[in-house]
Amino acid sequence: MPQNNHPRLGAPQIEGQSPLRSRFSQMATFGAVGLIAFVVDFTVYNVLLHGPLARFTITAKVISVTVATIVAWLGNRYLTFRAHRTRAVWREGVLFAISNLLGLGIAALCLFVSHYLLGFVSPIADNIAANGVGLLLGTTFRFFSYRFLVFPATQERVPA
Repeated sequence: MPQNNHPRLGAPQIEGQSPLRSRFSQMATFGAVGLIAFVVDFTVYNVLLHGPLARFTITAKVISVTVATIVAWLGNRYLTFRAHRTRAVWREGVLFAISNLLGLGIAALCLFVSHYLLGFVSPIADNIAANGVGLLLGTTFRFFSYRFLVFPATQERVPA
């Protein structure tokens, strides 16, 4: 097996697996974790909204997003970026929360531009802006933020 002195960044590769396949696998896991977090958010919000927090819509949403964010962090930490975990759990958690807030800001900015600056005020336009364009841009930002900031790959050097 050839050895080199070049640092390798990114997810560790399985023996015989191409870098493209490795990256695709990481992105697919990221998507699955995100889908699970979305289902958790949706479920917790509706259970709270139709139960103990029926009069507290915002509180229900804050709780559901908090629970979903914790689920997403654990899923990404132990599945998507498992080879990149550090011992600095609090640092990861804080950076993860900041990345999620910025991702939320991207979706909110898309909605703001569409609704207030461009004048697209229908519910369909709002959903396309926030849950279409905003979700796509915010999710793309979060993936790269997690990969390079929250769970950065360490430079591995193979001895010559």
